[in-house]
Amino acid sequence: MYLRGIRPRYNAVQRFLDDPIARGLGSKTAIYFRDQQITYDELLSMVNRFGNALKAIGVEVEQRVLMVCYDSPEFVVSFLSAIKIGAIPIPVNTFMNVSDYEYFLNDSRAKTLIVERDLWEKMKEQRERYVYLKNVIVIDNDGVYPDCHDFHELMTGQLDTLEYAWTSYDDPAFWLYTSGSTGNPKGVVHLQHDMSYAFDHFAKQILQIDENDITYSVSKLFFAYGLGNALYFPLGAGASTVLVEERPTPQKVFETIELYRPTLFFGVPTLYNAMLDFIERSDRAYDLSSVRLCVSAGEPLPAVTYERWKEMFGIDIVDGIGTTEALHIFISTRPGDIRPGSTGKPVPGYKVKIVDAEGRELPPGEVGDLMVSGDSIAAGYWNLHRETQAKFQGEWYLTGDKYYQDEDGYLWYCGRSDDMMKVGGIWVSPMEIEHALLKHPSVAEVAVVGKENEHRLVQPVAYVVLKSGITPSDELKTELQVFVRDMLAPYKYPRDVVFVSDLPKTATGKIQRFKLRQMVDASFQKEE
Repeated sequence: MYLRGIRPRYNAVQRFLDDPIARGLGSKTAIYFRDQQITYDELLSMVNRFGNALKAIGVEVEQRVLMVCYDSPEFVVSFLSAIKIGAIPIPVNTFMNVSDYEYFLNDSRAKTLIVERDLWEKMKEQRERYVYLKNVIVIDNDGVYPDCHDFHELMTGQLDTLEYAWTSYDDPAFWLYTSGSTGNPKGVVHLQHDMSYAFDHFAKQILQIDENDITYSVSKLFFAYGLGNALYFPLGAGASTVLVEERPTPQKVFETIELYRPTLFFGVPTLYNAMLDFIERSDRAYDLSSVRLCVSAGEPLPAVTYERWKEMFGIDIVDGIGTTEALHIFISTRPGDIRPGSTGKPVPGYKVKIVDAEGRELPPGEVGDLMVSGDSIAAGYWNLHRETQAKFQGEWYLTGDKYYQDEDGYLWYCGRSDDMMKVGGIWVSPMEIEHALLKHPSVAEVAVVGKENEHRLVQPVAYVVLKSGITPSDELKTELQVFVRDMLAPYKYPRDVVFVSDLPKTATGKIQRFKLRQMVDASFQKEE
């Protein structure tokens, strides 16, 4: 029967769960978690039963479902079940404050919350402030909160068959919130086809993922990077994923690799550095022979980190850049085609251009604003008309990153637009100074930001974490300044070096330079 206004059916879950089963992979392990091995057949049954449970408590098509879940089978089941019934799952960071969850719930107008028990313990006192919330589903509630549903009890007695909602190719499928580093987090609206596009172009064509792979990502599932690495990349390929709840310390990461033997490992630059430093201090070796390829994103991978990793383990690290708005990586290096320090070239299926402040495309060698086009780019921001207009320009998305392209077509990151410094009237990339300092044998981590002097002129300041056993001193500070001056143009050297015990970071280890800028601003005000 033909009905006007009803478009052809398309639901992302079919691609990432039903299709592998149709290929005969139902009995294959989909998820490794602790001592559990959950097959594709078992995962489909769980998704169907939880989807029926969501419908039973009144969750309807297009209603938002906020997820505050650790990396676990419950996360995967919640995410896929919501999409299958046409609801909109919204995974959010599990390391936030209660006020942040109030913002997420009220901004999204989510009527249903799926939450870890220990996190609900912190959130429950503010329940009257969650304006739209009706249903709270607590993972492993065990009767602790009688006014909340228990995740597993809800599934009991539910049918393990579930009809797909009649969603279409361009329907909203899920949201992801941005980090909020420049203001309140923005709800990024992704469509039913976005995951398939990112899978087909990056996972298949760059990583060459297939059903024999096992993925392990230290970036958590609530991040766009981690969601691909550990959920729809492995499921789309009929592969397996390793999920770990705990924070990724170097020792824990090495132990996890030895235990589960992943073939694809996804990290971030600060973690790769920490793992290398840990190995250098460790009295034992770890077996990484199962890993065929490593991937890095979140921030650019320094050339020295790539070279140290390659020398120590003999494994390539594919470096790439992606954004929450683009869903996953859209520029990357390739196995066998890596120029250390470069982000590589556009991923097949994506176009990029570098433009000036007026939007004119720049020639090779000139630094400008990076724009990207590709069909995994979000529909826009939730309820933010002006921000959507500013960032989403026709088929192009303005990333906020500064880049230049060399004569051979390789792209080089210069920093976030708000990280760039104009020193002596010349644009300077903090990344260039950071990468130079990382080559010094005493430096473990570094972040560079701009600071105005008494004449209101911007000068680079380096925040440096020293390697274990190295003592800060004025002599070392001068040595580091001379080290950079000898390596780079003289005006680029840091006018001040501040030794710190650690750098502010996100949950995945990405350095938060905006917090360092706040520290710099505060110190300048004191000096005045």
